[in-house]
Amino acid sequence: MKEEQETIFINALEQNQEKLFRICTIYTKDDEDAKDLFQEVLVHVWGSMGTFKGNSAIATWMFRIALNVCLRFKSKHTKNQNRFIRLDSITIANFGTEENNKSEVEKLDSLRKCVKELNEADKAIVALYLEGIAYKEISSILGLSENHIAVKIKRIKSKLLNCINRRL
Repeated sequence: MKEEQETIFINALEQNQEKLFRICTIYTKDDEDAKDLFQEVLVHVWGSMGTFKGNSAIATWMFRIALNVCLRFKSKHTKNQNRFIRLDSITIANFGTEENNKSEVEKLDSLRKCVKELNEADKAIVALYLEGIAYKEISSILGLSENHIAVKIKRIKSKLLNCINRRL
């Protein structure tokens, strides 16, 4: 049984690790925190493998765990942020000299910043949406109706567009 769980876990991880990691990046300030959070997600998924009943796709189940871990991390981090001053290192990156490349990098950077400004519920929805997950699966992960998800995504898109236009 344990070998079967391990095989299921490894296969599901191979198929979904990039999506899970990108979800973690939405809830963190830098790649190091995202890597730590991703490891935390994996620990929780592995620890919960015995409770997976197969009522949904394993990816749906993993995304639900990932979002719960990320939200707990964000809550704990916000509480601790008031106690500690964080000194972020300065990173200088060379993205090339082409104007198109700079423009695309600026747009992507603006999108990331705007997503991080969303409230936690909207952030969870947009994280799953940007990963190409169907409305039906998002509704299953978050426990909301499919219609509610569609309406929320439309509103979130409008918020993000306004935010990006302000930044650019």
